Amino acid sequence: MTPPVDPNDVLMTGENSFIRLSSDSGKTLTDRFSHWRVLWCPDGAGHALFVHSTLIDGQVRIYSDNQAVARWLQKTIEALLYPQFADTTLPVTPAQFSRAGAPPKPATETIVAGNDRIVMTWTDTIAPFVLNAPPGFMNRPIGVFSTFFPAKTARVELNGKTPKGQVWAEMRGDRQSSSACLAWSETWVKPRG
Repeated sequence: MTPPVDPNDVLMTGENSFIRLSSDSGKTLTDRFSHWRVLWCPDGAGHALFVHSTLIDGQVRIYSDNQAVARWLQKTIEALLYPQFADTTLPVTPAQFSRAGAPPKPATETIVAGNDRIVMTWTDTIAPFVLNAPPGFMNRPIGVFSTFFPAKTARVELNGKTPKGQVWAEMRGDRQSSSACLAWSETWVKPRG
C-alpha cells in the first residue's frame, strides 16, 4: 500500500499562476508573467509578480508586498524555472495584490504599484488536472504538485497597454494545457534530510 504522506519536506505552499505569450506559437517567448501567492514559505507569506515583457522593452521587473518572500522565490524556485527572474540585484517594487473570479468564469489578478497597474486575466479554462513533478523530474532538485487550470486565452494589461503575443496550446503529459495557467494549491517540496 502506498503511504498517505509524501516523503519530501515542504518548501512552500500557495499558487504560481502564469501567462507566457508568443508571436509564433511558442517557438519564441515574447512575454512572461509569473504571479505568486505564497501562503507559507520559510520567509513568511505574501505575493510576488515577476515580469519580463515587450511592454517594458524586454526588461525584468519584480513587484511584491513582502520583499523577503520575493527574494526567497528568486533564490529557491525562480532560479530553476527562469534564471532571468533570479537576479537578486534587481529592485523589488512594493505593490498591492487582489484577485477576482474563478473558473469556469474569468479569473483576474490586479497588481498596483506606484504608477503601475497590471491586470492579468485568464479566460476559457479547460478541464483542470494535477501536475505531479516530484524531486528529480526534469533534473530539478526540488519538486512541485499543483492544480492547473489551463486557459485558452489570457490577457495582460500594463498601464493600459497589452502585449502583441498570444497564448499557445501545449501538452503536459497526456493532458491538454496551454502557456497560461492558473496554478493553484501548489506545493513545492525537497527531499528530506
